Amino acid sequence: MSTHVALTGHQFLSLHLLETLVAVLPVRDENGAPKSIVYGGVERHMITSQARRRAERVYSRDRANAQKGPLAGHTMGVRTREWALVTARALETRHGWPKEQALATARATLQAIGLKFGDPAKQTVANLTKVLLFAPADAGDHIADHLNAERESLGAWAEDYTALSQAAAAGKKTKGRRKSSPQEEAEASADDADTTTDTDAAKLPALPKATREAVLTALAPRDAIDIALYGRFLAEIADSPNVDGAIQSSHAFTVHEAEHTDDFYAAADDAKLNRQSNALDFLDAADNSGAGMTGYQSLISGTFYRHAVLDRRKLRQNLRAAGMSEQDAEVAAVAAEAEFVSAFVNAFPQAKKNSTASTGALPALVLAFDGDRPFNYAAAFQKPIDEVADGGPAGELAVRRLLAHHGFVRRRRDDITAGRVLTFEPAVHAVLQELGVKDVESVEELTA
Repeated sequence: MSTHVALTGHQFLSLHLLETLVAVLPVRDENGAPKSIVYGGVERHMITSQARRRAERVYSRDRANAQKGPLAGHTMGVRTREWALVTARALETRHGWPKEQALATARATLQAIGLKFGDPAKQTVANLTKVLLFAPADAGDHIADHLNAERESLGAWAEDYTALSQAAAAGKKTKGRRKSSPQEEAEASADDADTTTDTDAAKLPALPKATREAVLTALAPRDAIDIALYGRFLAEIADSPNVDGAIQSSHAFTVHEAEHTDDFYAAADDAKLNRQSNALDFLDAADNSGAGMTGYQSLISGTFYRHAVLDRRKLRQNLRAAGMSEQDAEVAAVAAEAEFVSAFVNAFPQAKKNSTASTGALPALVLAFDGDRPFNYAAAFQKPIDEVADGGPAGELAVRRLLAHHGFVRRRRDDITAGRVLTFEPAVHAVLQELGVKDVESVEELTA
């Protein structure tokens, strides 16, 4: 099937956003510290594109599943290591399989198509794949339906496959191993890598061709809109299609030098305070003095710039490659674009949300325009904004600089539109009026 797409209008939708955050910690490194980069000769705070993309993907998926937004009713994807557990649960609830048989058959089937699992001797990882697999949310149901239809022929195969696989794993662990120290034994036990070698795999009974095709079809992107948008990569199964996503995202960074504080906190122990308040004399009260626990957390503040671009032609190609007709792909692509813009504006990483209320932040400015190639305006902020020297709040100064940068670029290119602007801040709205820029009043108006 040809997936060539004839697209009228501009291929790329570029989005640029400025947002001011105060005392938050949306992402952190392995030490719990804020992530940062050095740009323009100074340190900047950074919110990674991975964190934003996940927030956007989950935002859109939850809305679609709740029958809200442009993608209501469309299939969405789930990224997890638990597809064996999901399939086994479907075998139990949809078809009445015993729990142990359902799990063993689901694991064996997925392992036989090439997915690697954890050590079967370790309960915590035995039924988890080594990698996260992004597949349509109903993939487990589809696999379970096929396994149940072929239950009679697959039952014996699954038992043989599981027994031989476990025997191969046990043999590899013991073969040629010298006597180990307790520490070495602990390190070996901690290794949850798949223990079946290529040689071992060749000895395992092959998965019936019809079942392999059914499972690969279930795990294929199909009509999952978020897989077409964000893409997926699965190296373990050579004949399972990977998808080059239609969305490109940049890391967000502060338009000024990094500003953060190490916040000291003290948490109260309710039981200790209760004893103190009911103490019979001052000595009893003194024994229960002091905080329950103390510590530090880093918090960051600042105005961030971030950028993303949607490749409209790639989106339609992905939907066509997944099996949609040209008409259905066009309808789905228009809805996906509208939802992508909504997610870009509204979604926010969940980290520390309860203690910082970070998810309530709204953009100071969103600039959307169309072009024949992507346009990243990070260079507008290579020189960090200095509120004292530049004379004004960083957010408003950043708005002026971003719009001036866009105007400068547009005068020199004929493949770019004037753009559409949205703000949720009255002060920025006043700046736009001063500059003679007409702003829209809703996220929906940001799409062409």
